[in-house]
Amino acid sequence: MKLNSTYRRLWSLAICVLIVLPFGSQAQDKRALSLKEAISLSIQNSKELKLSKTKIDAALASVKTANSAQLPDVSVSGSYLRVNEPNISLKTGGSGGGDSSSAFPKVNSAAYAMASVSMPLFSGFIMQSQKASARYLAEAAKLDADKDREAVIQNTVNAYSNLYKAQQAVKLVQENLKQQQQRVTDFTNLEKNGLLARNDLLKAQLQQSNVEVSLLEAESNLKLANISMDLLLGLPDGTVLEADTTTFEQGLPAGTKAVAEWEQVALQNRKDAAALTAREKAANEGIRTAKGSYYPSVALTGGYIALTIPNFVTVTNAVNAGIGVKYSPSSLWKNNSKVAEAKVRLQEVKVNEELLQDDIHLSINKAYQDYLVNQKKIDMYQKAIEQAEENYKIVKNKQENNLATTTDLLEADVANVQAKLNHAFSKADAMVSYSKLLETAGVLNETGTEAGK
Repeated sequence: MKLNSTYRRLWSLAICVLIVLPFGSQAQDKRALSLKEAISLSIQNSKELKLSKTKIDAALASVKTANSAQLPDVSVSGSYLRVNEPNISLKTGGSGGGDSSSAFPKVNSAAYAMASVSMPLFSGFIMQSQKASARYLAEAAKLDADKDREAVIQNTVNAYSNLYKAQQAVKLVQENLKQQQQRVTDFTNLEKNGLLARNDLLKAQLQQSNVEVSLLEAESNLKLANISMDLLLGLPDGTVLEADTTTFEQGLPAGTKAVAEWEQVALQNRKDAAALTAREKAANEGIRTAKGSYYPSVALTGGYIALTIPNFVTVTNAVNAGIGVKYSPSSLWKNNSKVAEAKVRLQEVKVNEELLQDDIHLSINKAYQDYLVNQKKIDMYQKAIEQAEENYKIVKNKQENNLATTTDLLEADVANVQAKLNHAFSKADAMVSYSKLLETAGVLNETGTEAGK
């Protein structure tokens, strides 16, 4: 009985393990992720772009509202009334002086129906200006959404770069930790045989401890970068992402365009500049709308009336048509403030255009210089790796022949690892700075490269 009870406990434990294992593997789901796929997911799940979509929908609804103002206004009304029998006395003033109230018909109800149509013909160009203004504002909203899309792409490139950096840091520190562990093992054997001072062994052990701490920090940074990417891409929590290293191995353009050419590209392609141009046109239409109140409004009108009062009168087929004119002379002095307000809005847009031109000039120059510097850093750190590796070999050889101290060896080892980290980071920084240059010039597309290429 005791043996059977033990089997039952083991069987229950096995079932629990089988149930838990799939969930544990799901929590640590690994997924290789390319930069193009990351950009596609971020665009698909971006809350900023969803908000931009609502702004576009609102602007398009305003266009429909402005267009509907030119449609005819139609109204239909009708009523049925019950009335009592009033006491009516008509004094005819005749020679008889009699009362003729008995001859008046008995009325106890009344009904009527009316239909009217009004088609605006001229309203001082107000409707045309409102329609044009709504179209320009809708165009500006779409351009703002394109600008937001470029910002989302740039944020994704930054996050992807951080994920790559964190992965490279963990990889290089892990490799270095293996070297440190081997060094401690070798130094321990040398110290036991009296071939190495204990102080040198302690230095190697301290170096190993420092690398272990660095590895913990690198792994923590990797987890944070992974969480950030999961949130940005709308992936389930716990999805372990692996950046494609070949993305950062590909060569980038060497910046053949001069900074002045990049600035011209920006002025032609920046979505925010185009949006301000559209808003300037809308502001001009706003001035025309405000001035429209100075003019009379003309409309084509028509109507139909039907009336019936039993025992008294019946009216049918009463149709009317004509042209109506409406004008308010008070608009000559009351409308000035609206025109002035519309002109101020136009001036505000023009000032924003000037500010944007200054910002484009500054941001293009900064992005261009950052890209050139990061391009040069790649070559510089590649040479630094070669120098650090050669220096480490020399110092290691000297240390083995008692011509250099253990401290010199450990410092050379740290410099070697740092050079490799700097080189890996410089490749990521160069790609980020290039995409930033494209974003600043307004030509960054969904592939993370220049539009049209």
